[in-house]
Amino acid sequence: MKHEFSEQTVLFMSIVKWVLLAGIIGLVVGLTTTAFVKLLELSISQGSKYWYYLFTIPLAMFLVALIRQYLFVKDDIETTNQVIDSIHGSKPISWKSAIKAFFLPIITIAGGGSAGKEAPCADVGASVGSIFSKWFKFDDADRRKIMICGVSAGFASVFGTPIAGAIFGVEVLFVGGILYEVLLPSFIAGIVAYHTASSLGVTGFAHSLNFSFNFGHLFFLKVLLAGVFFGLVSFIMIETFSWTKKLETKIILWQPLKALAAGTVIAVIVYSFSNIYLGLGTDTINLVLYGGTVFLGAFFIKILLTAITVNFGGSGGTITPTFFVGATSGVLFAVIFKADPATFAAIGFVAVLAGVANTPIAASILAIEVFGPTIAPYAAVACVISFLMTGHRSMFPSQVLSINKASSPSLKVSRGEKIGQTKTEVVAKKKGMMKYAIRARERHERIAKRYKKITKKIDKSIRR
Repeated sequence: MKHEFSEQTVLFMSIVKWVLLAGIIGLVVGLTTTAFVKLLELSISQGSKYWYYLFTIPLAMFLVALIRQYLFVKDDIETTNQVIDSIHGSKPISWKSAIKAFFLPIITIAGGGSAGKEAPCADVGASVGSIFSKWFKFDDADRRKIMICGVSAGFASVFGTPIAGAIFGVEVLFVGGILYEVLLPSFIAGIVAYHTASSLGVTGFAHSLNFSFNFGHLFFLKVLLAGVFFGLVSFIMIETFSWTKKLETKIILWQPLKALAAGTVIAVIVYSFSNIYLGLGTDTINLVLYGGTVFLGAFFIKILLTAITVNFGGSGGTITPTFFVGATSGVLFAVIFKADPATFAAIGFVAVLAGVANTPIAASILAIEVFGPTIAPYAAVACVISFLMTGHRSMFPSQVLSINKASSPSLKVSRGEKIGQTKTEVVAKKKGMMKYAIRARERHERIAKRYKKITKKIDKSIRR
């Protein structure tokens, strides 16, 4: 009895401790999110009203790269992926990184760069948690916890989704795993940050939509196909980001000059197509969610411009552009399969997030908080399928892989490593369809090699 009483006392004190700490973090992050969003909105409204807005992109990219290179040489943590890596390594984040994560995205987005507003809020939240833990001399475990609270609070407050934001901050760390010991403080921090920011005028993505669909075998089949489709869109987005990052490292040039050139490319593309790809793109997201139409290739242009912005010197998040990509690709899916555009724009809004970030639970809850319960069950199915279809890759390479998505001995995956370093291998079983699929692929490769040899011989004979 004495032991049980002691155990419950310790647990109660732990709950009290983390409710207080998470509440303080939520309050501070809610205030910083409000300051960031208000300053960003003011900057966008002032800059976008001038005719030369399009031509400020190269200058903004150049300025951000210049500030990063000469003012914040050692303080290099400003992206969600870098924050994830810091949490896994229990590395502290300096106050200079928080300042950089706050101001550089404002310059980038207000200047027309294609990036998101969520990463600065989450990154500043993690920085606040890290600074807070340093002041009170917390150990590595508590510092890790409080940094996760900061991330959750940042996402919850900027998107107006207290539960989905809190879950996202926990789920995004591991692919296929959730830290249950951080759930309570993350929920507390997320709820407090959300109410703090919303009471000060920060609005999220909540929409009261009237979905026009009747449940049936055909509709559910379309939802299943949509999950596969959005998984492929997620795959394209991740690979495009990876390719542009590799391209950036191969170009040997002074970084600010490289950013200036990239900004010029963005300006040319936007001038050739439309200015809807500038900045956050929330107007276009709202348009398609209410049944509007856009260019069917809009999602890929947004992917390309965001990849160039983020990888070539700009600063900002990737989740808001992911919402744009998901919603606009949903319109494409609806046109192909003759479905309601608004319904599949909403499903794509959350399903592509589940795919690129490997967060199907947070994305499913996001569907409930943003669109209500009507569409949520079908969105959840699409989210899980998109998560599986993306494979063992991520927009955040520092995520740690905890599961094999295939749940099959035919696919070997090295778990417990960062997903960016994970190796996958397809192994043929003695029985089963996979064996025949692999044999067919090998046969196709042999035929292709023979064809190349034959064409080379023909070319040589023609030249003679």
